[in-house]
Amino acid sequence: MKALTIRKSGIFITLAILTVLFSRSVFAMDALPDKKAIVLADFGTTYPSALISITNIQKVVQKAFPDTTVRIAFTSNIIRNIWHQRRQDLKFLEEYKDIPKDILYVKGPLATIADLQDEGYRTIIVQPLHVYAGEEYADLCSYINGLNAITTIKKKYMPFVKLVVGRPGLGAYGHIHDYHKDMEAAAKALAPDVALADQKGAALVYMGHGNEFYSTGIYAEFEQVMQKMYPKSRVFIGTVEGFPSLEDAVSKVMHLKIKEVLLKPLMIVAGDHANNDMAGDEDNSWKNTFKRAGVRVECDIHGLGENAAWADIYVNHIRDAARDNGIQL
Repeated sequence: MKALTIRKSGIFITLAILTVLFSRSVFAMDALPDKKAIVLADFGTTYPSALISITNIQKVVQKAFPDTTVRIAFTSNIIRNIWHQRRQDLKFLEEYKDIPKDILYVKGPLATIADLQDEGYRTIIVQPLHVYAGEEYADLCSYINGLNAITTIKKKYMPFVKLVVGRPGLGAYGHIHDYHKDMEAAAKALAPDVALADQKGAALVYMGHGNEFYSTGIYAEFEQVMQKMYPKSRVFIGTVEGFPSLEDAVSKVMHLKIKEVLLKPLMIVAGDHANNDMAGDEDNSWKNTFKRAGVRVECDIHGLGENAAWADIYVNHIRDAARDNGIQL
């Protein structure tokens, strides 16, 4: 009788263990995995020589978060299409053998996020590589808000645990992070540009992109931040679209009777705008516009992404986004 009781007890224990294991196995099959990733969303560029800015930021971010997957996405439809066409261009591929696959097969933010989610990444930080919170940033936030509006009957089948967006280089409006402090950090990162212009005895004139439909007053405000931080230097900012314009920058230079300027793009990459609009040989280029005004001009065609201190700005903004949303990277 005692032996029978022991056998029954053993069977009960065995069944209990199997039940627990089976339950865990079923739960493991039902539950979606949760891996973490960072998406670097840049406008993009078609210039192979300008890619160094984007890949440099990617390397800096990957070094800062070695255990987290880092992907690149281009927000420009036109630029993505050009890269898609180049995949079939044997002549281009032969000439540019070192183009990273992340660029050659680049996708938009939505497709990149979808790919990551399909691979089991359910906690994703989207870090815009935009200079300021303009149209591109607003659209990107709209994409993320749309994805976060998805609901499922069972919470465990939600496509994302966390899907969040970081701040652009010059920050974003809001009460959590003071954009004035972001601008101060950006101004400090540009110290080498100021030093280079001072060394040449020239004024530093930045060409920002700006936007035709979105306020670009942040550039005028950032110009004041630069001038306050470097009071002995002469720093001015103009934009391709919006305010302050090229004409505004020329007017200020002429008013102060400055005879030499160093032109530099205030853009992540030194692509089409830097090579053509700024430093091109067309009559209406920034270079020739200043020359016609009697000002000597030197162009420094390097994007902000080549500046390690500027890349660190995005690292810090990723850290902030992670901390603000309870994400451990």
